[in-house]
Amino acid sequence: MAHGHGHNPNEKVVYVGDSRIRKPSSVKPAPPDYTSFPGKSEAFIPNFLLKEWMAGVVMLVGFLVLTIAEPAPLGYPADPLNSSFIPMPDWYFLFIYQLLKYPYTSDQYIVLGTVLIPGIAFGALLLAPFLDTGKERRFYRRPIASSLMFLSLIAACYLTWVSWNTYQGELEKNGVVPEQIERAEKSKESIEQGKGRYIYGREKEVALVKADDPAFSIMQKAQCIACHGTELEGGAGPSLRGIGDTLQKDQIVDTITNGRNNGAMPSFKDKLTSAEIDQVATWLSEQKADAAGSSE
Repeated sequence: MAHGHGHNPNEKVVYVGDSRIRKPSSVKPAPPDYTSFPGKSEAFIPNFLLKEWMAGVVMLVGFLVLTIAEPAPLGYPADPLNSSFIPMPDWYFLFIYQLLKYPYTSDQYIVLGTVLIPGIAFGALLLAPFLDTGKERRFYRRPIASSLMFLSLIAACYLTWVSWNTYQGELEKNGVVPEQIERAEKSKESIEQGKGRYIYGREKEVALVKADDPAFSIMQKAQCIACHGTELEGGAGPSLRGIGDTLQKDQIVDTITNGRNNGAMPSFKDKLTSAEIDQVATWLSEQKADAAGSSE
């Protein structure tokens, strides 16, 4: 049948089951996999480099997840008069921070600690593929590379641990409470006493009387806190704590209703009802230093 259709009798025929399929002569065979060559390594570019890049991406993503999950506290503006303040870097820089405390990486050796040692470490990572050209991939059969890797990890963990424990020891020795912790504790205590949140730098501020009074919610709704502060401690406008010592209730009603100082204090007669103005004025007239002291 093949001869009847004009096929070349010398053509190679591949049999698959009962059919005859000609093998195209133009198709080139696929190149063998690198596993076909025992003892040989795959090409550095792009095969090996791509694998290393993917591993680096996984490590970077994991590192970013840790920094997002445990963010370092931003802290508060530094007080140059606070001699007890102990500066601390973010947790992932603690090992470098501790390294720079040692005498052989500070003072006259500061260049060694800040430039040479980090430069050698990062330079070794860049040159590792070119320096470590052995074909063995099992870490226990690569003693030099594996030892350097484990030594680096152990050193980073150890320096981080030493740095943090030294910091805690200095806090305990000097009787210092970190500012963010101190503020959080004082705010909690102030709220429990009905004074509102703790206002740093205004420890002598007159406390609020009946801080949970509904009149305060009315003032929040009217946006009074935009000028007078979230705890009425003052801001663009004056503090209202202790305002009852200087203004009577009817004066406060007049101020809220008609405004004051050519619009510096706006009128609220169109925003609040008479009953709400009276309620706010009554509460503000009770904000007196003596009343705050007795409420404690």
